[in-house]
Amino acid sequence: MLYDCRSTADRDRGIAAAIEAVKNGELVVLPTDTVYGIGADAFTSYAVRALADAKGSQQPPPVLIGSRHTLDGLVFSLPRAARDLVEAFWPGALTIVVEHSPSLAWDLGDTGGTVAVRMPLHPVALEVLRETGPMAVASANKVGQPAALTAEEAREQLGYGVRAYLEAGPALDPLPSTIVDLTGEVPRVLRQGAVSLDKLRDVVPDILDERGV
Repeated sequence: MLYDCRSTADRDRGIAAAIEAVKNGELVVLPTDTVYGIGADAFTSYAVRALADAKGSQQPPPVLIGSRHTLDGLVFSLPRAARDLVEAFWPGALTIVVEHSPSLAWDLGDTGGTVAVRMPLHPVALEVLRETGPMAVASANKVGQPAALTAEEAREQLGYGVRAYLEAGPALDPLPSTIVDLTGEVPRVLRQGAVSLDKLRDVVPDILDERGV
């Protein structure tokens, strides 16, 4: 089912349907501040597996959250650089890789005890996430296919494997999020995206680029 969230009535129905679907272990497609994402409850292992099957990828998915405070419940200890970056760029197009708390009852795949986490800057996504809690979310496209810039494009690729599609119009900034690894002694960019290296270094001056420079 596709809901047009540009209409107030359809938005309310769509968000309610998406929240219910996630809580039932089903998949949803939702807008973010980058491209559209396909998401599932991060703590429901069969839903995370269904997400991987829908995409055709076994890569561990990132996790989206609806509040900065949620991050404290996911990690054992958050480095100072991570806190500074979150303060500067969340909600927004920055994904941070941190060590997650070993007590978490989730299975995102072979992550080596780490998680890539982000708080997106999109009102529809945030409204869903604040009700569902952390969601495993990957780009809403099949592996090898273009990223979906609308929910309709996502539906053309993913079809009936998704319970609810939330349409909010074309993605405003199709650049992917920037990914920063904060699990080592020195923060390092794993993927340059919407947040530039210069902006990152304004906050964390010693951050390394993808080449380790």
